[in-house]
Amino acid sequence: MSDLHTTGTGNPVIDDRIRGFPPGHAPLPLDAIGAQGWKPYDGEMALPLISLDQQAFATNVDLMMAYVRDHGVEIAPHAKTPMSTAISGALLAAGAWGTTVADIRQAAVMLKAGQRRLILANEIGGPAAARRLAALLAGYPSAEVHIFVDSVPLAEALVAAWRERSDLPPLGLLVEFGAGRAGARSADAANAILDVILPAESPNFKLTGIAAYEGAAATADAAETLRRIDGLVTLTAAFLPEVRARIGKERPLLVTAGGSVFFDRVVAGLSAAVSADPDCKLILRSGAIFFHDHGVYERGLSGLDAREGFRFGGKVHSVAREFQPALRVWAEVLSLPEPGLAICGMGLRDVAIDQGLPRPLALYRDGAKAADLTSAEVLRLNDQHAFVALPAGSAVAVGDVVEFGISHPCTCLDRHAILYGLDPDHQVVTAYLTSFG
Repeated sequence: MSDLHTTGTGNPVIDDRIRGFPPGHAPLPLDAIGAQGWKPYDGEMALPLISLDQQAFATNVDLMMAYVRDHGVEIAPHAKTPMSTAISGALLAAGAWGTTVADIRQAAVMLKAGQRRLILANEIGGPAAARRLAALLAGYPSAEVHIFVDSVPLAEALVAAWRERSDLPPLGLLVEFGAGRAGARSADAANAILDVILPAESPNFKLTGIAAYEGAAATADAAETLRRIDGLVTLTAAFLPEVRARIGKERPLLVTAGGSVFFDRVVAGLSAAVSADPDCKLILRSGAIFFHDHGVYERGLSGLDAREGFRFGGKVHSVAREFQPALRVWAEVLSLPEPGLAICGMGLRDVAIDQGLPRPLALYRDGAKAADLTSAEVLRLNDQHAFVALPAGSAVAVGDVVEFGISHPCTCLDRHAILYGLDPDHQVVTAYLTSFG
């Protein structure tokens, strides 16, 4: 998006270099796109494009916010999924405690958008990365940033970077426990990190809590996955009183974990420890759940239903029935080279395949829905093409538009500069700029 110009008010001007924008149409400010009456299936918009079902997204937000309120926890949704400051801002307006980011650049995006409370839920590297973080935060004196630390070298690098300059806002350090990815693997390793942080504490540099990410512990075996996740959560919970003993009372502490599939295990395993500490707050970081999908999260959240893990308001809710997939990719039928095969104009450059292929949902012709297409199947993708197996008797024609569900929002959205928000009639009513770099 670096070549897009702006009106001077921070409202980017979009033109037909961007997916979805109608070829030959005069450039438009981003905030004017929703007033054009465009639809992804009426032949005007350039395909392929990605869309967000506004109503489904709002339903998912309401459900997840009801869950966190009922359990007395907070949420800082992970912004890496949409990398849209407008969507992160909407989640803050809906009650989110803050925003989670995965690296320094993502932190810069959110800070420049005016978001000041961030969890940087990742290790950043060593001394050079610590200096880069310091250089960024020097420009935001009101920022509240909490960063994962899982090693003595990173702790030492951050200590050195914050000692080098006096113009930095407070930095909160979260000792990370892990299984399957980064994170300290034992209390001894975590205490070694505290041995570096605590003597170096100052008004703008201090320990603010502990963290974990349970999703990386998942395996193909469901029972083994829960065993590993529960072990990580138990390790994290047991360390909280150790931290409190070392730092004393009357200092607020954060405990943060919880992705979009196993957050129920986090709440079940950490709530008692957090409740026993009156100055402690539990913060989930679920992000992709607000978008859901027709693939990896559909499968993962069916497991949550099997555990009866989505409880609030005094009853068990069904994620499978109540959450709604909000993302779609739209593409035209380019060729019907042989019976039972359609080639659609959507490929590896447009949609994720790391957690499963896209799923055909419906067929549109002449600006209207013509048929359901759920019995069709995407066989494989090239760079620009999807090979779709059609059931016998399918009346698919060249030029028809196919609506696809996707699997794994995080690696699908990052292919797109614009996410088009649709109303219940699939008409574009807004557009979101993404910032994937």
